[in-house]
Amino acid sequence: QVQLVESGGGLVQPGGSLRLSCATSGFMFSRYTMNWYRQAPGKERELAIIIAPGGTTNYADSVKGRFTGSRDNAKNTVYLQMNSLKPEDTAVYYCNAQVNGIHYWGKGTLVTVSS
Repeated sequence: QVQLVESGGGLVQPGGSLRLSCATSGFMFSRYTMNWYRQAPGKERELAIIIAPGGTTNYADSVKGRFTGSRDNAKNTVYLQMNSLKPEDTAVYYCNAQVNGIHYWGKGTLVTVSS
């Protein structure tokens, strides 16, 4: 079955960096677009980054220039490098894939940006 497992979250100071990973299994990873979503406390889940099978990325305005999405098709893993973090980046970050019309989600990893 399709599985997505995020890791790498934690507490970081404003201006700091963090790298998230999402390990996947159960589907042909290299053929599918992968997405990073995030959900801040009290807010709706929002799409942050889209990573196409070939590695092309699209970013939400809120993370553009600070976050970088990438993927390693040999490792079936997608990454999110977050730099210049702000308190408003505090959220649970989710990995997502739509496989054969079904959305799959990881359980998420919490990122807290605070001094």
